[in-house]
Amino acid sequence: MTDAFCTFIGGNLYVRNLHVSEYSHSSFYHHDIKRDRALLLQKKEIRKLKLKGEEKGYTIVPLRIFINERGFAKMEIALAQGKKEFDKRDSIKDRDTKRELDRAMKR
Repeated sequence: MTDAFCTFIGGNLYVRNLHVSEYSHSSFYHHDIKRDRALLLQKKEIRKLKLKGEEKGYTIVPLRIFINERGFAKMEIALAQGKKEFDKRDSIKDRDTKRELDRAMKR
């Protein structure tokens, strides 16, 4: 799930780079592990996500996948905004200070 993202192809929403392992007890007919998978949404939801997704800095990402009681796979998706350059610098600085504190505590 770490590299997965959603994109529009021909008016439909697809999830890309999502790793779904092969079933170990299956026969020799296997699926492609990282193929594009279509997401089933209502037209109203697709229009709304497409408008927001086309804005600069926004992307649609999968958050979690779960299987319901009927055996259907469900995916929770979110509209996310990328970090700005100054936010990245702050994150790097916080990570470095935390690493230095951890080293000092281990000594």
